[in-house]
Amino acid sequence: MNKLITLMLVPFAALSFAGPVQAGGDYLVVKSKQGNFEDVRDDLVNAIEGRGIKINHSNYIAEMLERTGKDLGATKQVYLQGEQVEFCKSNLSRAQMEADPSNMVFCPYIISVYTTPADASKVYVAYRKPLAPGASKATQQALKDIEKLLQEIVTEAVE
Repeated sequence: MNKLITLMLVPFAALSFAGPVQAGGDYLVVKSKQGNFEDVRDDLVNAIEGRGIKINHSNYIAEMLERTGKDLGATKQVYLQGEQVEFCKSNLSRAQMEADPSNMVFCPYIISVYTTPADASKVYVAYRKPLAPGASKATQQALKDIEKLLQEIVTEAVE
């Protein structure tokens, strides 16, 4: 049970210490390129689908924050545009969950793409590293393989 709680809390603990994201950290990878949001988002989608992977869902985070911010009395615009793309790769997901069924918490994988009010022509593409300190060797290898896939997709999207 403690292992499950640790696996579930690691990503959230990392996020709770996150300040302004510049280049990522031990838990986060952020890359950027000058360009148009829609073009970079389309490049991200193509990088995922070009590997035969089906996108499960897109979350429109910038729109959600804009919509709910009004109800909360928030006036700060965090993103000009911002979406998350969710997907899984069946062989990698299966390997992680065969290693430990509680590894389901790492699926789906999410890559974010966004622009900020500070520079509308700079598009960021980011993902949270799949981390499980103290996990089995099988889990560590499965998560390493997933991160390799995420790195490749993000690199392709920003080239």
